[in-house]
Amino acid sequence: MPTAIERFVRGSDLAMLVDGNPVHAVSGQTFESLNPATGALLARLPAADAADVDLAVRSARRAFDEGPWSSMKPYDRQRIMLRFADLVEARHEDLAVLDTLDMGAPIQRMRANLRRSVGMARFYAGLTTALRGETIANSIPGNFQTHTTREPVGVVGAIVPWNNPHIAFIWKVGAALAAGCTVVIKPAEEASLSALWLGEMLLEAGLPDGVVNVVTGFGETAGAALTVHPGVDKIAFTGSTATGQAIVRAAAGTLKRVTLELGGKSPNIVFNDADLDLAVPGAAMAAFTNSGQVCSAGTRLFVERGVYDDFVSAMTAYAQSLSVGNGLDEGTQLGPLVSQTQLERVTDYFEVGRQEGAAVHYGGARLTSGDYANGYFVPPTIFTQVDNEMRVAREEIFGPVVSVMAFDDHDAVLRQANASPFGLGGGVWTNDLSKATRTVDALRTGTVWVNCYGQMDPAVPFGGYRMSGYGREGGVQHIDEFLETKSVWIQTR
Repeated sequence: MPTAIERFVRGSDLAMLVDGNPVHAVSGQTFESLNPATGALLARLPAADAADVDLAVRSARRAFDEGPWSSMKPYDRQRIMLRFADLVEARHEDLAVLDTLDMGAPIQRMRANLRRSVGMARFYAGLTTALRGETIANSIPGNFQTHTTREPVGVVGAIVPWNNPHIAFIWKVGAALAAGCTVVIKPAEEASLSALWLGEMLLEAGLPDGVVNVVTGFGETAGAALTVHPGVDKIAFTGSTATGQAIVRAAAGTLKRVTLELGGKSPNIVFNDADLDLAVPGAAMAAFTNSGQVCSAGTRLFVERGVYDDFVSAMTAYAQSLSVGNGLDEGTQLGPLVSQTQLERVTDYFEVGRQEGAAVHYGGARLTSGDYANGYFVPPTIFTQVDNEMRVAREEIFGPVVSVMAFDDHDAVLRQANASPFGLGGGVWTNDLSKATRTVDALRTGTVWVNCYGQMDPAVPFGGYRMSGYGREGGVQHIDEFLETKSVWIQTR
């Protein structure tokens, strides 16, 4: 195991990062971080509550109102962020191992994040020098000049999920820092370790104390306190739709800005003319990647009747070929689920599907023998004989579970695809450009992939329609979420 991360996984008590210093919870309370593949203790983390959040917010407030960050020249902010990107690149192998230990994803998948994580850090560094207002021609009688300026919104409360920990940290913090904001970030209690290390890297890169504070704890305590705190100007949240709804209600008291990247139940449509050699593994991994713990996973799979039987047969064979195991094993393609709670949620849906009349075509039971005994493992699972109104086809399971449904008519499948409260992602598999374009135009989702699935790039915005949230992450649009617009009027003679 790389020595650089040993201190995070040796079962000892770790500290949060507040005002540039390691601190423990005011209450002294801790919680355990467990390896989901083995059940072994990795570390004990501070269980922050409202008192700890208040200290972190006050630190971020001072750093914004009195400190150098919001008034620092873009060049100087950029230089620090580029140093941070260099540190992420130099230590990415250790970050990959740490995330694998903490939440179970295969090490090969975590390593593949190198280009994306470093690219994001450098992309946001680039945006620091690209902020601009505009000059506006007005129609008021007299001599008036009008223009706008863009200013940082202030203190950002960032609440991030566990399914891709260090990516989630950079995604939220990078945009906030580029805008000149300060941050209190609460990583998911299931996977907090890389957030603590990334916070240290930012300090090492030259970030002033208090600009980024990392507070560990539970959503119902630390997360809730961050959401209602009057010193926080904006909440940026990624997670479940139910939690997003609770955040909106809680934030109403202070009318703070909120952006939400929430859940999904994304449609993935395979037409008769699709290249099945491409579509079968593509559609399978659209649902199974990261053991299904992906918000935009293509878990409602619509296959045109003419290729349905062949497709299900081929996808079943592909699922059978996938290696499920400890994420540190080089050959593992699907790791464990992140926690006992998530395991219970996913396996409960196995029974829900059966009770509704769906057929478990493959998988559908926890893996418990041998090396699986102490971990949270389930195989890739394929439901057939599914109706679009069943719970397994409507509710986000967040596990490696796909519902496969046959269709006969283009208009009908578009209606089914959009018959969901969510609208995060979607896929189309066809060799007919006109058919692809028509489908893309019709799908009510924030992202549509054609003859591919799940590709992400820092320059391309990502976000959802409807109950999948609002706001965009990535792209030049992302930084707008962290900026205020000030209008300026100057009367001249």
